[in-house]
Amino acid sequence: MSSQPLLPRHSVGGRPASQYGTVASGPSGHIITSFLIGNLHCPSCVSTIRETLEDACGPDLIWVSPNVVTSVVTVEHKGTGKSAAAAIKAMSKALDLAGFEVCSATSSAMSSGRDTQNGGTSDSSQAMSDHGDHSPDDGTLRRIFRASIIRRKSMVEPLQRQAAHLANCEDCRASRAHSPHPSFEPGLQADHARQKSVLSSGTSTPFEGVTVAGSSASVTASQQYARATISVGGMTCTSCVRSIEEELSKWPGISRVVVNLVNNSAVVDFSGELKAEDVVTAIEDLGYDASLDGVTNLEQEPGVTEKHTRMWTASLAIGGMTCASCSNAITSELKKKEWVSNVSVNLVSNSASVNFTVEGKEKDIVTAIEDMGYEAAIDSVESHELTMDEAHERTVHIKVDGLFCKHCPGRLIHSVAAFGSRLEIISEPTTTNPIITIKYVPSAPSFTIRRILDAIEAADPAFKASIHHPPTLEERSKAVTERHQRELLRRVYLSLVIAIPTFIIGIVYMNLVPDTDHGKHYLMKPWFSGINRAQIIMFVLATPVYFFATDVFHVRAYKELRNLWRKGSRTPILRRFYKFGSMNLLISLGTTVAYLSSIAQLVAAVIEKPDVVQDTQFYFDSVVFLTLFLLLGRLIEAYSKAKTGDAVEMLGKLRPSTAILVEDSGDNPRKVDDRVVSVDMIEFGDLVRVQHGASPVADGLIIRGQTSFDESSLTGESRLIKKAVGDSLFAGTVNKGSSVLMRITGAPGRSMLDQIVQVVREGQTKRAPMERIADMLTAYFVPIITLIAVLTWLVWTILGMSGALPGHYLDTTGGWIAFALQFAIAVFVVACPCGLGLAAPTAIFVGGGIAAKHGILAKGGGEAFEKASKIDVVVFDKTGTLTMGGEPKITDSVAFPDEDAPAEDARIMTLISALRAVEENSGHPIAKAIVAYCTSITDKRTDVESVEELPGKGMKAVFPGDPSAASFHMLAGNEALMRDYNVSISPAVQGMLSDWKSQAKSVALVATKSIADASSKWSVAAALSISDPIRPEAVAIVRALRARGTGVWMLSGDNAVTARAVATQLGIEHSNVMAEVLPSQKAEKVTYLQSVLKSKATRYLSSGEAADDISRRATVAMVGDGINDSPALTRADVGIAVGSGSDVAISSADFVLVSNDLRSVVTLLTLSSAVFRRIRLNFAWAVVYNVLALPVAAGCLYPLVTPGGQHVRLDPVWAALAMALSSISVVLSSLALRIKVPGIGYRADKIELELE
Repeated sequence: MSSQPLLPRHSVGGRPASQYGTVASGPSGHIITSFLIGNLHCPSCVSTIRETLEDACGPDLIWVSPNVVTSVVTVEHKGTGKSAAAAIKAMSKALDLAGFEVCSATSSAMSSGRDTQNGGTSDSSQAMSDHGDHSPDDGTLRRIFRASIIRRKSMVEPLQRQAAHLANCEDCRASRAHSPHPSFEPGLQADHARQKSVLSSGTSTPFEGVTVAGSSASVTASQQYARATISVGGMTCTSCVRSIEEELSKWPGISRVVVNLVNNSAVVDFSGELKAEDVVTAIEDLGYDASLDGVTNLEQEPGVTEKHTRMWTASLAIGGMTCASCSNAITSELKKKEWVSNVSVNLVSNSASVNFTVEGKEKDIVTAIEDMGYEAAIDSVESHELTMDEAHERTVHIKVDGLFCKHCPGRLIHSVAAFGSRLEIISEPTTTNPIITIKYVPSAPSFTIRRILDAIEAADPAFKASIHHPPTLEERSKAVTERHQRELLRRVYLSLVIAIPTFIIGIVYMNLVPDTDHGKHYLMKPWFSGINRAQIIMFVLATPVYFFATDVFHVRAYKELRNLWRKGSRTPILRRFYKFGSMNLLISLGTTVAYLSSIAQLVAAVIEKPDVVQDTQFYFDSVVFLTLFLLLGRLIEAYSKAKTGDAVEMLGKLRPSTAILVEDSGDNPRKVDDRVVSVDMIEFGDLVRVQHGASPVADGLIIRGQTSFDESSLTGESRLIKKAVGDSLFAGTVNKGSSVLMRITGAPGRSMLDQIVQVVREGQTKRAPMERIADMLTAYFVPIITLIAVLTWLVWTILGMSGALPGHYLDTTGGWIAFALQFAIAVFVVACPCGLGLAAPTAIFVGGGIAAKHGILAKGGGEAFEKASKIDVVVFDKTGTLTMGGEPKITDSVAFPDEDAPAEDARIMTLISALRAVEENSGHPIAKAIVAYCTSITDKRTDVESVEELPGKGMKAVFPGDPSAASFHMLAGNEALMRDYNVSISPAVQGMLSDWKSQAKSVALVATKSIADASSKWSVAAALSISDPIRPEAVAIVRALRARGTGVWMLSGDNAVTARAVATQLGIEHSNVMAEVLPSQKAEKVTYLQSVLKSKATRYLSSGEAADDISRRATVAMVGDGINDSPALTRADVGIAVGSGSDVAISSADFVLVSNDLRSVVTLLTLSSAVFRRIRLNFAWAVVYNVLALPVAAGCLYPLVTPGGQHVRLDPVWAALAMALSSISVVLSSLALRIKVPGIGYRADKIELELE
């Protein structure tokens, strides 16, 4: 039956429904009663129920609301005491006679104001909470209600009720028409099945059990835990539920109580010496009937493990960071929290990732950041450990339009709580914020977000539900960046508008217009106290710039200092003097010194009243131009930084917005209906049709059709990939062939595309070691610059006032103090730690985006990129990495005769079937090839016993015997296994094996030993050769790596002859082959290479120069794909996992190759080198800029005179422009990596062409 929306609530007896049927009771004496109906199917049932109840109650009925989705009929009616019980009894009887099965009932006349159900509020409970006290006849009503409603057997025979229901239900009549055996019995069975489903699943009842916190008694690890299931009779309302729960929760040893009103049951978890019979007795002592259904032993106390082992990660968007000092300050502050284990702050993306160990602390993290003067918003909080249910668990924010009054949120919660324990309400809606957050595990097609939305809209015709999407981390960061850009833009406009008259008056009129001009004469004529009109105008123009344009720097500088010196700060007193501030403080100090010194000159002129005050005594124009250039630089830098981190945003845009959902037709089960829905409506297990040119909405499997897909967006592979039934499809890829039908197997938010986005995000937060150098420099940058500026001012002032400087140096009437102040201001302004802080993260961001476009995921972030740029040796696993691995083939096979066997052919068939049975217990690719080969020879199946897998060698088993062969021991594996068991191999067989191995084939041997004959020895019974084709690009990869000067090694579990033959085909020296390596030894071999090989940088040094082996050893990369490669991937300096490999291998790697094409290895190495060359260039430029600019700004070159007679100096205005250009140039240098021009950017196409 397809879900139908509920019809609007109708007025009864000509009276309008009260607020569409509010949850609260109406006038005094009105009662709200809810019935759980086991066979409420369709709108025709709704109409019948309304008519039936109106006839039963007459004028006492106020309104009635049957809900098809939740199977609950809610009624408001008049009555008190016995009259209310009579009305309820009459309604129940009327529904029964009309063919509706009343499973349970509850009423506001029976419940206290504290009744709550699983986080939601029932009509009855809400009514009582509004009215408070019970009626005087409450006790009588309880007894009458319990006896007449709950314990009453149906007055109507099942077949009679089914007939009545069939006459009133269109849905059942339609189902009966399609039934091959039309009778009442199938319908009756269907109703019973539906009732059972309703009661057991909790999807259709608003009256569910409530989980109660257990006893506070401590439980030792040695105690036994058990769960008792008990049937409870006599419960009539949630007050009964609560009384049982409260009483049992007081018992020592009881840790959890769940009482279910609908199915009259209780589940109790207990421990220690307490017995289930004691629990039953306790319930009976409360006046209820109780019987024990069963007891289940539990391995551990419920909920204990999760509480102590979990860790949470909060992703935040942060606004207001301008340089590395800001990110360092946030990191240091958060690390002071005892429950914070790790902090990663990303300056480029304006984001942070914080790991913490106490649940619910994300708000404290936001508060701590905001207290420092920055903006912070939480994007997501994720747990590190997921159970199986949590892997498919979905959290959804639902926005509901139509919440008009205070009762609407209660009705909404009531409709959602009807799904019971299958759904958890995380946050409740309000009229001001009509968003409800729920968590559930979908089960398509019966329990999906579509059904939940239908239930919400069915609760009230005014409700319109839709999925609400909180902004993603990229969207939040983008919003923060855009807001920051708008703030800067407004200040730039203000500064620019004021800079125009400032330029005209301060530059043009003062320096370019002749003195005979009347305008200039008017402006320059002293007005009062020697101050002319131009100086007054400049003061008026500079003041709004200082207070309303430069304020962004003042406010942040103040908050930084306030946070540093606040009460309770953990920063040591001494450190506060040598490690403080950021670029904001330097800019604020520079503009403040210029503005306040000019104000001081004005005040001095007013006091001293000189005849003329020279313009050179004032820096009002410098304040305006300083601010304009600084803000312009910040604005351009903000726009440029936003361009470096758009890789994740571009990946996110690959998701489609709609999907074609395939559902069973309600009229004919053999037909299916296609309908276009939003991707938000798709759940795990849904069937979706993917048409030509469309993308899958999530990961899944093809169940019908075949086609070709373009997966270049994820893997970088341009050729189309053929897909057939059973093949995986991924979100973000494009169907280039015919339409296919797929089943969704990836939970929303956990598709391969989502994982790629998450890996790229995480990689961008991991810092490179070179960034730590920048952090160290910027941490002390502001104190050092402040010290240099103060020393500059003191030195120039002392030298000038002592007469050590020529008098013509003094170009201002303000004296040596004002003269020295120009250099101090220039030092404050020209210094720029921004370039140092942006040198590495911007390049890593751009590099990570380029890598993602080529199907390379940088899980290790900047540190992995830095190590990859220094790789000296690449170690490849042979099987599955250099070779195809997936489907090796048996190319040769020989069975050796047994002279004692009477029937040789039968013996061989038995041997083959036994070999198949043994190898079926292994997941090794060679074992799979043997199984396929044996299956192709014979269909005979035999049983084997005592199967034992010997890692890296093979299998051992016992064949118990059958009519065609006697029992024997059996070995199947490589030559090392044969040697371990002293299996003799004849020279002829050895020669044959050598021939196979020289052809790069692996060898598998089968040996047997009779069980009956105790004196028998192991003998070779069969030999097989296995060919594992080399990857087409493998030879080119080895050649390209060697051309770069990178050493290539190969690890293999194969015998030495086969491994060397493969190495010969690949072009790898035999000395670089490690054969017969067990899986457990791979990590040891990597460690060995790290210890004996030298890096390329030290190969040309003498032995004396290369004494430090630890720091100058080779950097080793490991490329693998299997679970047995994961220790080696972890042990290597850089682990590279092939995308088709196991999850364990991928989780152990620094880089993941999404595609199986090994050319990505070369792309990775060349890209890493390009990225770190750019980082070094950016870093060098930032350092050189500061080293050269600071002496010039401090006036070290002032004694030099230009041909024009001007001293060489850096005016504060030009210093501001230089500072802005320095940080902008670093960002643009990183962005230039995207340009596919040799020498400027990175060009991957050149590498691919070389490999073809």
